[in-house]
Amino acid sequence: MMPLPSQTDFLVIGSGIAGLFYTLKVADHGTVTLVTKKETVESNTNYAQGGIASVFADDDSLQLHIEDTLQAGAGLCHRDVVEFVVREGPALVRELSELGVGFTHLDEAHLHLGREGGHSRHRIVHARDYTGREVERVLVERVRTHPNVTVYENHIAIDLVTEHHLRDRPGVRRDDIHCWGAYVLDKQSGEVHLCFARTTIITAGGCGQVYLHTTNPAIATGDGIAMAYRAGANIANMEFIQFHPTTLFHPQARSFLISEAVRGHGAVLRNGAGERFMNKYATRLELAPRDIVARAIDSELKRRGEECVFLDLRHLDAGDIRQSFPSIYERCREVNIDITRDLIPVVPAAHYTCGGVVSDEQGHTNIAGLYVAGEAAMTGLHGANRLASNSLLEALVFAHRAAQSSLNEPATHPPVDDITPWDDTDTYNAEEWVLISHNRKEVRTLMWDYVGIVRSNLRLERARRRIELLKNEVEDFYKRTRVSERLIQLRNITLLASLIIESALRRKESRGLHFTTDYPATDPALEQVNTILSVFEE
Repeated sequence: MMPLPSQTDFLVIGSGIAGLFYTLKVADHGTVTLVTKKETVESNTNYAQGGIASVFADDDSLQLHIEDTLQAGAGLCHRDVVEFVVREGPALVRELSELGVGFTHLDEAHLHLGREGGHSRHRIVHARDYTGREVERVLVERVRTHPNVTVYENHIAIDLVTEHHLRDRPGVRRDDIHCWGAYVLDKQSGEVHLCFARTTIITAGGCGQVYLHTTNPAIATGDGIAMAYRAGANIANMEFIQFHPTTLFHPQARSFLISEAVRGHGAVLRNGAGERFMNKYATRLELAPRDIVARAIDSELKRRGEECVFLDLRHLDAGDIRQSFPSIYERCREVNIDITRDLIPVVPAAHYTCGGVVSDEQGHTNIAGLYVAGEAAMTGLHGANRLASNSLLEALVFAHRAAQSSLNEPATHPPVDDITPWDDTDTYNAEEWVLISHNRKEVRTLMWDYVGIVRSNLRLERARRRIELLKNEVEDFYKRTRVSERLIQLRNITLLASLIIESALRRKESRGLHFTTDYPATDPALEQVNTILSVFEE
């Protein structure tokens, strides 16, 4: 493959549904350079089993979907955002279908619609239990065949190019920052390229790898959010990390989620004594929003001193289960669990980042020329808790809107001659990778133990002190060492950990996904109040 170009019209960082959909929307209007640090199909989108929440059923309505989203978001959703995302969703789902996505149908005229926690109607458009993979497959095929698009796999963006990188750097003001592209590492050659762009969009996903147990793939290290924060973008609501209630608990298997659609299909939760327990925690039982189900499981585990609870599908039709959830069935069979006859051991795990880079209704950040879409964004849709299967919906809508806005913006010309090239003189090739692996594990363990489903000031303060030491240690190591993927990712997850902790300490209440024993009640005065962080505060 040819080296990364020095200039492009559109620079897309990340290859999930948001990045791919945005790419297709702008590709007819200029050159697109898509940077992804792994294979193009390795993304959180690819792991999304459930589907896309959208209104298609006769007994459903846009208003019901809006109200379900607002209720799950616990007073922090931006109602105007919720309304246009829900309203614009069905047309974009149909567009995916026209592109070739093979959604599951009841018959030629009707989609098969699942139901998940927090939804009052069946509205989950899906492709069996591998929706993300199917959407990704089709979008990747389309992107790869477009003549204006070049995909650079095994490339990782390091930092955004802004006024911070001017040769004669003036004082950088938080209200007057421009993004002109990014510094990008070619992992295979070890070279760092400076890629200028008229427009840059971050679609690099969330930060599940900040936690020891996560449903996210290894690439979910918060790179996009970290880069944007360092550049001066506003970050919001990082305290709201969604823990998926049901991920497989098994020593012989990497954690993978057991889709919420399984509970929507009729599965029930039982503790180690075989007791169904959700009736003690929520009127919607297993179909309560994820934050409630995750805390209920956490409570049961602590109350009984057990390592896991169990999903029970044994009362459901075995043939129907195998047909509806073929991927889950096969994955569990690999560890000798037959989900039609055996209980499935499950525990909560970090799953989704509800906060992120603050965007307006068109996906634009507070940095000129920089957009954001997908899990890396804080759009106002999810509030304090994401409603199941609204994530792919949000990615589609904001990728579409960001593309339209990008095309309407006047062209800017990066100050190519005034930007400092990448300089790694006086650095060395580190051989002590044990330091990186040890620090990464320590960050993830600290976050799991002290900044998990249930928090307290004592736990958060302890985590903050230790993470601050690690962050400084990593930053010093970064400045003295030639960059590598592992070092870039360690730098980013350490920064993300500190942002999550700081956000959690600032919210003096329990709301949605953020529950603290020091402030167990929800404070009405904090409704619609976001936790905003900026590098300019440091």
